[in-house]
Amino acid sequence: MGFLAFLLIGLIAGAIAKAILPGKGPGGWLAALVIGVIGALLGGWLGSVIFGVDLGGFFSIETWLLAIGGSLLVLVIYGAITGRRRA
Repeated sequence: MGFLAFLLIGLIAGAIAKAILPGKGPGGWLAALVIGVIGALLGGWLGSVIFGVDLGGFFSIETWLLAIGGSLLVLVIYGAITGRRRA
């Protein structure tokens, strides 16, 4: 799967992660989409290293679950980092 496919998956995964997490998170929707791209790349890398999942298919459920999970993880970490600075 190419970089543009991961970019598209990351944008969608970031929007889904922003909708899943309750409350008002740090940053707006644009920050969530950028974090989604980073999370999709991280989730895809972790999935291939830890679970040995092949990320060849755009419509593969494993690819989407790893991208959304990675986006949630990065969004939570980003919220924890920026939340401490504000307090």
